[in-house]
Amino acid sequence: MKINEIKAMSEQTLQEQVAIFKADLAREKALVAGGTRPDNPGKIKSVRKTIARLLTVLNAKKREEKIKKNKK
Repeated sequence: MKINEIKAMSEQTLQEQVAIFKADLAREKALVAGGTRPDNPGKIKSVRKTIARLLTVLNAKKREEKIKKNKK
């Protein structure tokens, strides 16, 4: 996912996407731990980075809300 796509999402959508990607990461890690060869070896790295992007944008949005509440 691109950062522009992520920034356009609502907080609820971001949380849903984080859950989906975490489940995907767990599935990929289980394949590797089970001894099978993954279809795409670089997928684990890309999923981890996507989760990090989602969480970064989610935390930034929460900080912005907190700042707006404190200013009022």
